[in-house]
Amino acid sequence: MAELNLKQIVDKLNAEFTGDARKIVFWYDEKGEFAEDIEGIALANATVYQLEQGNQFYTKYFLEKVDTTTNYLVYAPFPKPLVSENHLEDTLAYSKRFYADRASLLSVDLGIEEKYKPMIEKHMKFFGNKERTQRFYDLEIENFNEEKILIGLMSAVCRARICSFDEVIRTLLTDDTLEDNKFIADFGKFDLLESFWKYVEQQFGYSSPAPTLEKFVISMFVTYADRQISAELPKEWKGFVSYKSGNIIAFMDNLMNHVLYRDKYDELSAYAAGVLDAGKILSAYEQETLVECDSFAEIDIILIRWIKERLLAEDLIARLENKNLCEICEMRSKMHFGRKYAKVYQMLNNAYFIISQANYEPLDGFRKMIDHYAANDWVIDCNYREFYTNYDELEDTSGLEELRELVENIYTNEYLGKMMPKWNEGLQEQGALTVIPLQRDFFRKYVRPNKERTAVIISDGMRYEVGCELFKRMKDNPKCKDSLSIKPMLSVLPSYTRLGMEALLPHKTLELTDEFKELVDGTYAVDTPTRQAVLQSYVLKSRCVKYSDMKNLRGMNLREIFTSQQVVYIYHDQIDNAGEHTEDEVFQACTKAVDEIAELIQRIAGSANTYRFIVTSDHGFIYKRNPVQQSDKISTAEEPGKLKKRRYIVAKEPVLDDGVLNIGLGYILGNEDDKMISYPCSTSVFSAKGNAGLNYVHGGSSPQEMLVPVIDIKMDKGAVETRTVQIMLVSLVQKITNLIVALDFIQSEPVSDVVKGTTYKLYFLSEDNEKISNENIYVADKREEDVQKRLFRMRFTFKNKKYDKSKKYYLSVYDENNNKEVFRHEVIMDVDCIGPDR
Repeated sequence: MAELNLKQIVDKLNAEFTGDARKIVFWYDEKGEFAEDIEGIALANATVYQLEQGNQFYTKYFLEKVDTTTNYLVYAPFPKPLVSENHLEDTLAYSKRFYADRASLLSVDLGIEEKYKPMIEKHMKFFGNKERTQRFYDLEIENFNEEKILIGLMSAVCRARICSFDEVIRTLLTDDTLEDNKFIADFGKFDLLESFWKYVEQQFGYSSPAPTLEKFVISMFVTYADRQISAELPKEWKGFVSYKSGNIIAFMDNLMNHVLYRDKYDELSAYAAGVLDAGKILSAYEQETLVECDSFAEIDIILIRWIKERLLAEDLIARLENKNLCEICEMRSKMHFGRKYAKVYQMLNNAYFIISQANYEPLDGFRKMIDHYAANDWVIDCNYREFYTNYDELEDTSGLEELRELVENIYTNEYLGKMMPKWNEGLQEQGALTVIPLQRDFFRKYVRPNKERTAVIISDGMRYEVGCELFKRMKDNPKCKDSLSIKPMLSVLPSYTRLGMEALLPHKTLELTDEFKELVDGTYAVDTPTRQAVLQSYVLKSRCVKYSDMKNLRGMNLREIFTSQQVVYIYHDQIDNAGEHTEDEVFQACTKAVDEIAELIQRIAGSANTYRFIVTSDHGFIYKRNPVQQSDKISTAEEPGKLKKRRYIVAKEPVLDDGVLNIGLGYILGNEDDKMISYPCSTSVFSAKGNAGLNYVHGGSSPQEMLVPVIDIKMDKGAVETRTVQIMLVSLVQKITNLIVALDFIQSEPVSDVVKGTTYKLYFLSEDNEKISNENIYVADKREEDVQKRLFRMRFTFKNKKYDKSKKYYLSVYDENNNKEVFRHEVIMDVDCIGPDR
């Protein structure tokens, strides 16, 4: 510790004041090195007297007349005056002088060899501050040499915790501005600036007659880009390329991948890009040469623009480095600037899928259509929903309107426009209502057979594709491993809330009266109490509850709802509520609904001893972003005795008009009702009062409105063991002979309900834990069973330095999510060059 310097001084001074005779010792501290410490010095047999420039005569009087018996250390924080100017000269003649060489004391205390003492003397101004000196001590440097002393001083100036030039550079670049940098100013103050730039050149290959941090940063980013861009750099950039690219790449990767410093990396990148005019210059490059580079955010802008142009041209076979548009979007979203542009890439990926349906052709036959929708076509609706979810979250969509219109047109005209007539043709087939289970048979088929307590969650407006998202979410829940299924169920028609909710209750009869009241067993059950009465007439130990009344319940309060019950119906209304009131937010509501229901199931299973769940819906919906045109409205007369809504009309007489189909209400509900349901066979709507807000509609006949999910979930009671997915080295590498090496890895198994994804950081290090390569990030989230699709390659660039073949070096794989190193692979570093990177 720094205080040991003072202890040495005190010990020496106490030795001076031994014996019985009175002694006066003068200490002229020429540079005032100990001025801050003198008040803390306590001597065993003497008193400290602080001499000032103007009180020499009084001091002589005091020592020789006032107090002639006390031993005194006379401390002067200035050089000894000339004899002709020194009133104490004759006192000095019979006293002693004390000399404290702080450089020597520091060297001894720190274990610095005598040959390095001149370096300490050169930088004594640094040690003139107790707090700065302590920071140097706290670095705990061993085996001092010139480099360690100088880098240690710089590290202490930068308040680093370790003696590391990388950490010095990191602090300079992240803890202050490039211009008027306070650390650079301190290096100048403590005579370290020349050494600093020497080590910058030595480690990073940057030199200049007038070096600046600004130019150094530009050199680092240009050098980094040079290694990643597979084309020759512009001539105006070439002068910035360093011959120590390996060290720069290792440093830059560490900076960009560090959670504390990645935002600063973005700032530095933006600065360098601005100075270099990177956006304009790189726009002239072939996109394929840029796809691996993440030096500048401008590259993502260039690639996003290119992908958008390819999509607008419906050029879905376009590739870069043998990757299709979706693969490029996935790759770039996982690179550094993917944090900023992930939603754009996701939106483009969704657009790709929608545009790929430009030649969509539905199947013939109701059963085939339903099977194909449940297996494949629901993904189209899902991609359309996710396209707008991401689109709406972007701050600036001004350059995306043409792409949005293309997506909208293909989804509306090529997909819905072709599918819905075929669907409604199929609904008219004889026996269409026998193809899949009917909503009106829900209780009998899915709830009554259950012996264990069952929670039935009815999410208003959850169409089949949203149910599939919930199904995928629950598949990742380890407690649902072997007991999860999803099937489509055909809703009633008209497909609207009150009729659908009643169809889901147990019943013998289901009616829509001439006054258009929905009756279940003759009861008008339109709220939670009346629905509970119907449910309890079939299952005595049952109840109905709103999600809104239980969403914040925990523990005993939640358990009370389920205690002694056999069946609990839970009514959830996130989607339909948004659709009816803020329709352009309905897609966000779908995502929130999935989150809420997954969380609710987990909470009930954990607190309420209930492990069987059935999630379903009263109806689905159609949503299109473009406003409904007048040509899409079917005009019909307003007449008494007619229930007329946007997507259906119920009346005694059918509507006979182009684009309108009719079906018997009694046929749909399974009774003798002779009323007719009239509905558009396309996405058109009936003109009706209150027709504002036609983007979100339901009630009619389409897979989106009538196919609702039945998700059967059985949660395991006990704890389920899960494991993190592993990655393995495929390349057989024992020796590194180049400063750049590419290695192949494999994700050992697909991510699943019990195999959890994670993010790995891969790099090489020495036996002293010094990182000697760049860092690579791999997001282990592949679900493919095909082994080939889980192979991946990482490129490592090593620092340009001397490697000792007798020492051990390792490839380290670090699990960021679980905060642990998962394995090390030992290698021999057989790289001899110290000069330009090979």
